[in-house]
Amino acid sequence: MSVLTHKASGWTIGTGTPLAVIAGLNVLEDEALALEVGAELKRICARLGLPYAFKASFDKANRSSIKSYRGPGMDGLRILASVKSKLGVPVVTDLHENDQAEPVAEIADIVQLPAFLVRQTDLVVATAKAAAKYGALIQAKKAQFMAPWDAKNILSKIAEAAPDVGVILCERGVSFGYNNLVVDMLAIPEMKKLGAPVTIDATHAVQLPGADPRTGGASTGGRRDGVAIIAKSAIAAGADGVFLEFHTDPDKALCDGPSCLPLSGADNLLSTLKAIHGVVS
Repeated sequence: MSVLTHKASGWTIGTGTPLAVIAGLNVLEDEALALEVGAELKRICARLGLPYAFKASFDKANRSSIKSYRGPGMDGLRILASVKSKLGVPVVTDLHENDQAEPVAEIADIVQLPAFLVRQTDLVVATAKAAAKYGALIQAKKAQFMAPWDAKNILSKIAEAAPDVGVILCERGVSFGYNNLVVDMLAIPEMKKLGAPVTIDATHAVQLPGADPRTGGASTGGRRDGVAIIAKSAIAAGADGVFLEFHTDPDKALCDGPSCLPLSGADNLLSTLKAIHGVVS
């Protein structure tokens, strides 16, 4: 579908609708920080008239090092439920294992399939069925090794498992040699041809996998200055929504700090993105 609406919250994305915003933290650190970031982003999006959903991972399972911070685990769903209740916004989180599908979909309004796992049939099927049960949407991140037109297989697999579940496709770059990603902006219209709304994950698109000089390659590096460039370019190319990660102090973020943005810059960036979307939509 070219337009999707989450029935319970009214959050909408797609052709002819305002720029959709999925934004928050890379990973949950504590409830106070989640509420602080979510409240500020909600305020900005309300002022701009943009549909907002709060995003944070409860577990980062694909870390470069076993010592890397992963998040609070399944207890993070309690924090997400609190953000949802206290701020009155839909919440987005990802999952990594089949048995997480039901408890995640019960809380999350948009369940995210990670790029590395988007071809795992059992996980996709479990997520689709759980999303159908609880009325959630799915955001499927196109894998770093997939061509944009091959995202049709993601859509068809979900449709076979749960025909009525709405799916958003997310572009997050493709592997380009060692420790690098690039974003082909032609992928945005290619995926839109498949009939699903498309978002740009501008945060993870600037990652340098396994190349953080601070840890000698034991974590992922990033090019923070590139986030706004990729977000603006993708929206100019036709993206329906933007996926961004913020922190009150990115250099002290417990995960992927080099790729996330300072919360203080959110207003200016989202204002710019809204203006670009208004020109091209």
